[in-house]
Amino acid sequence: MFSLNFIIYLIKIIFLRNKNRRELPSTETYIPNLAYDSVIFGFNGEQLRILILEYHNTGLFALPGGFVKRNESVDDAVKRGLYERTGLDNIYLEQFHTFGDVSRMVPEAMQTILEANGYEIEAGNWLLDRFISVAYYALINYDEVTPVPDQLSDSINWYAVDTLPPLMMDHQQIVEKALQNLRDNLETKLVGMNLLPPLFTMKQLQKVYEAVLGEKLRRSSFQRKILGMDILIRHDKLFMGKAHKAPYLYSFVKNKAGILNPAQT
Repeated sequence: MFSLNFIIYLIKIIFLRNKNRRELPSTETYIPNLAYDSVIFGFNGEQLRILILEYHNTGLFALPGGFVKRNESVDDAVKRGLYERTGLDNIYLEQFHTFGDVSRMVPEAMQTILEANGYEIEAGNWLLDRFISVAYYALINYDEVTPVPDQLSDSINWYAVDTLPPLMMDHQQIVEKALQNLRDNLETKLVGMNLLPPLFTMKQLQKVYEAVLGEKLRRSSFQRKILGMDILIRHDKLFMGKAHKAPYLYSFVKNKAGILNPAQT
């Protein structure tokens, strides 16, 4: 017969083990085999940048992403994830591609990430299965964001699009696809609306275009083209030095996509 003290000791061990055991996400809450990845673009005044996570104790870098709950749409899942990472809930967001190649199934990567964060995961767990990822890109004001890493990551930082760290799985391909989509739709999406403050100079707007396109533009040609599109409201000059050199401030009017600049809402 075991003594009462020994039984109490066993109960305490079991309790502590259960208390410290980290719960894995379950298929009761999330839709299996479906994920999303977000390419979050920001502009720091000179460079187009992207938010990248570094997973704890792994040396693995990745785009912010997550899973879709059974009671939410994919769009709402992405908005939830973006709010958790950036603190912003009113941003430009667009779905641009679905990634479902068989080669993106890399269970070893997920297992490494989970085990490095103290999770115990068994073979056959749904998190080690193949995932189809719906990709979105977001355009946000760099100055309004204080990035917050997720519970599996040590950090989340801004990286210039041309100096990204090596990304896991197919995330570099996702970034390249997002950037190409952004360039292809530059005129119709008016990306400067979401990458700039509510009031900006023509020079700032030109720098956004140059950062996205990856090339220098002629000042006179750019201004003529932009002003001819009737998408800007001109405000007072920005006086910071000599009066005759003070540039005008601008804001966007409602664009063809129906998105309003914060200055107009």
